Amino acid sequence: MAMGKRKEYAEPPLFIVGTDIPQTPAHPFYAKLNELLAAGDFDQFVNERCEKFYTGPKGRPSLAPGMYFRFLLLGYFEGIDSERGIAWRTADSFSLRSFIGYGITDAVADHSTLSRTRRLIDIDTHEEVFTWALKLIAKQGLVSGKTAGIDATTLEANAAMRSIVRRDSGESYQDFLTKLAKASGIETPTKEDLAKIDKTRKNKASNEDWENPHDPDAKIAKMKDGSTHLAHKAEHAVDMETGAILGVTLQAANLGDTTTVMETINVATANLAAVADDPRTADTIHPEFMSEAVLDKGYHSNDTLLDLDEMDVRPYVSEPDRGRRDWDGKEDAQKAVYNNRRRIKGDRGKELLKSRGELVERSFAHMYETGGMRRTHLRGHENILKRLLIHSGGFNLGLAMRKLVGVGKPRRLQGVFLSIFRPMLAVWSAICEWTRRQTAKVAFPWRPAALSAAV
Repeated sequence: MAMGKRKEYAEPPLFIVGTDIPQTPAHPFYAKLNELLAAGDFDQFVNERCEKFYTGPKGRPSLAPGMYFRFLLLGYFEGIDSERGIAWRTADSFSLRSFIGYGITDAVADHSTLSRTRRLIDIDTHEEVFTWALKLIAKQGLVSGKTAGIDATTLEANAAMRSIVRRDSGESYQDFLTKLAKASGIETPTKEDLAKIDKTRKNKASNEDWENPHDPDAKIAKMKDGSTHLAHKAEHAVDMETGAILGVTLQAANLGDTTTVMETINVATANLAAVADDPRTADTIHPEFMSEAVLDKGYHSNDTLLDLDEMDVRPYVSEPDRGRRDWDGKEDAQKAVYNNRRRIKGDRGKELLKSRGELVERSFAHMYETGGMRRTHLRGHENILKRLLIHSGGFNLGLAMRKLVGVGKPRRLQGVFLSIFRPMLAVWSAICEWTRRQTAKVAFPWRPAALSAAV
């Protein structure tokens, strides 16, 4: 057989016959996902919600709402962090083009069209799409809602620490250090001088003094790896029975957990109320939805426990070791703390606290690690929250897909082959190894057994 050669085309052909275009079967995961969306009348739903944002045939060609939200879902399922990357990946794949709704000869929308559509559609509509996905999985018995696990994580902002400026004067960090060096008697400070002054200075990264002019919502925070970055804080409320995300909020990274938890609980309660008010899903969730909350010790405080009791939410909050406490004049707080302590020491409390980390961290891993949102490529809480809401909806749709086809993400299908054939490969490797040893014994009968085994 003759060796093939790579063809060099000086220019593309003027005409191409449709039947000559290579045809590939649709990705089985996305084909099934489109069937799931069609069963819930997804396109009709988003068209009705987004009609008010369009003005008719005027202006540049628009991107259909159903296609826009599918683009963002691809960002989650393919782990693509930027809208530019989503557009490139879609244009490069026949299967993804089919999932979005493009024909073979259609031009794929570029990233500017995606960002313009995102700015066009408001945050409330994105929240309605998340609620739609929550209702869809509720119909399949994947939402209980009685007990919610809550936790937060930091997302690296699309802003650099070197760009921060003083809130009072607007001067940059470098100029501020130079002024301090000159005030200390160094007329022409070097980089080493500035680094020495910066190292010994207290409160050098205070959000009260510094901000990033390009993204004021980003706050200086310490990440989990110990580094300091401008960041945002995402907080999840997760169903403790099914692992579904009940609500997601985006907060300033410098706010403590006790400050932000009530907003997340309110958002999750509102989403569950919307599911309960819909006659199609009213019977699918627990009648006492959002009646229990499971939190780690970062959320433990007198005010948090009192607020949860006032909302008729039974808290299971890990209690840090604070030693002996003074309860004079704090009888209500003492009762709330002691009740919580009694609950977390029981069998149910121990089981809930044990499973909280697993279920909530799983949503973090899927959305921010494999989902590509650990570092944001957008600025402003509203823009970032829009993508978080659709990513959360994609996570919930993944639970439904796992129930239907056995996998929650398309890349999991790559592991199915190995899971099926790994035992066969292990047996084949054992047979090959046994054959090699037997061959060595026959070919070299004079060798000691230990040497033959080492061959």
